[in-house]
Amino acid sequence: MTVNQIQDEIISEFSLLDGDMEMTVFYIMELGQKLPVMPESDKTEENVVKGCQSKVWLTGIVKDEKIFFTADSNTAITKGLVSLLVRIFNGQTPDTILNTDLYFMHKIGMERFIGTQRSNGFAAMIKQMKLYALAFKTKMEVKS
Repeated sequence: MTVNQIQDEIISEFSLLDGDMEMTVFYIMELGQKLPVMPESDKTEENVVKGCQSKVWLTGIVKDEKIFFTADSNTAITKGLVSLLVRIFNGQTPDTILNTDLYFMHKIGMERFIGTQRSNGFAAMIKQMKLYALAFKTKMEVKS
């Protein structure tokens, strides 16, 4: 699936909630519960996303020139938010991640239910994933 197809799928899922704030927050927390378990050994200070009020750990590895992320958070809503980004970016190339226009947040009206602090943290998660993509892209270019 392309990143836009995944974003459209997320928009479609959220549209079923019909803007119900309580249901939306519950759904985001539910998504976080489905995130694969991150090994405790990866929950280190160097894997903490800077700029998040909650603790968010994020790691990435490259397999077959595609990036795969693992993430976790100490709060249910933030874990759900990072799970959306993992869903969109997992298995994508560094170039795809770097060039993706993330539009799903605006389409689902995310700003209505996550507030300023979480919005800043969400932006920090996106920035961190793009930094991983840039680092992996640079490594791959150096090798070739």
